[in-house]
Amino acid sequence: QVQLVESGGGLVQAGGSLRLSCAASGRTLRNYYMGWVRQAPGKEREFVARIRWSGGSTYYADSVKGRFTISRDNAKNTVYLQMNSLKPEDTAVYYCAAGLSATISSYWGQGTQVTVSS
Repeated sequence: QVQLVESGGGLVQAGGSLRLSCAASGRTLRNYYMGWVRQAPGKEREFVARIRWSGGSTYYADSVKGRFTISRDNAKNTVYLQMNSLKPEDTAVYYCAAGLSATISSYWGQGTQVTVSS
């Protein structure tokens, strides 16, 4: 089992920045992918970004490429999502996710709300 705890959501004006954190525990993450998925009201869950723990390769949704950066801290077993140039359409509940494949669908955090006002 992998436990994931997110933090860092909040309310920000358009053009602003937020950093989300996801602390992982329970297993060594060496073989895992970790990432972020978001869900806006009335919409389906949408992939945002992922990172491969071993090697650190990253992948982003087109909608956030160039604005969001995913990173990890090996010593803290924590993944971050730095979100810059936020837009109202980024408003959603952001979930941290982990898995042994790139679909990152095995483990989920409780979610953190991000609201971007126009």
